[in-house]
Amino acid sequence: MHTPFPITVRRAAALALALATVPALAAKTKADADAGLPVKPTVADIVKASSPADWRPLDPDNTLYMELPGGRVVIELAPDFAPQNVANIKLLAREHYYDGQSVVRSQDNYVAQWGDADEAHPKPLKTARDKVPGEFTVPIKNVRHFTALPERDGYAPQVGIAHGFPAGRDPKAGRTWLAHCYGMVGVGRDVENDSGNGTSLYAVTGHAPRHLDRNITVVGRVVSGMALLSTLPRGHEAMGFYGANEVHPPITSVRLAADVPEAERSHLEVMRTDTATYQAAVEAQRNRGGPWNKYAAGYVELCNVPLPVREQAK
Repeated sequence: MHTPFPITVRRAAALALALATVPALAAKTKADADAGLPVKPTVADIVKASSPADWRPLDPDNTLYMELPGGRVVIELAPDFAPQNVANIKLLAREHYYDGQSVVRSQDNYVAQWGDADEAHPKPLKTARDKVPGEFTVPIKNVRHFTALPERDGYAPQVGIAHGFPAGRDPKAGRTWLAHCYGMVGVGRDVENDSGNGTSLYAVTGHAPRHLDRNITVVGRVVSGMALLSTLPRGHEAMGFYGANEVHPPITSVRLAADVPEAERSHLEVMRTDTATYQAAVEAQRNRGGPWNKYAAGYVELCNVPLPVREQAK
């Protein structure tokens, strides 16, 4: 049973270390204590007090820009988890496969999916592969950094954040995979494991469908522009597909950031997950403080772990 404000020695040490690196935040928590408030900063407090070293820019070679009539959707790709699928998606983008395609499905509380709406006469491929092996899991050694969470998870022996992506892993089997949290991007497929190639992609727009973990290749996550996908009109056919008489939201283009002029890029930064500041942000989500919260759960679900993104500091 959770106690009202459980903080293990290890978590407390991480939080103390983080506070030591952000003097302004430490002063705020002292002021709160003097006022009789819980000495627990919020995620927003920690983000505000972070230093430039706590952030990393997106890699232009692994960032997609999907241009919709309403604006830009920015997707950070995860080649560590799906190297073959990511390579094919980058090739599709460079060969302009996605240009002029559309969103084909918007299912309430589930996903928005895009690709070729004309299944009878699909757009031909150039040099991109027609079939790519499903990369539902990959060896643990593929992943450069994994910040484990102490919480128990029903879908994986261990969960955590791997270089900015929510992930599960099985240390005994030596395998790891990305989790189907809000904003994650996956590869649509048929029954066969190798029937997906990136021509059909989807983003999770509803409650995390974690039952899909290890059943579909996940290639990244939306870091900006999720509102453009989550507010799309819902399709009225089965599974949220748009019918013949419904408007298919068009895709103007999909480009790799590396292929876009510097002046036209979205200059975003993601908080590094290998820092004490990030550990403090996770702890702030686990045990929410401040005068409004009357109860702290002492628990954080994988898909509720904060993954802060911001415009690059000038």
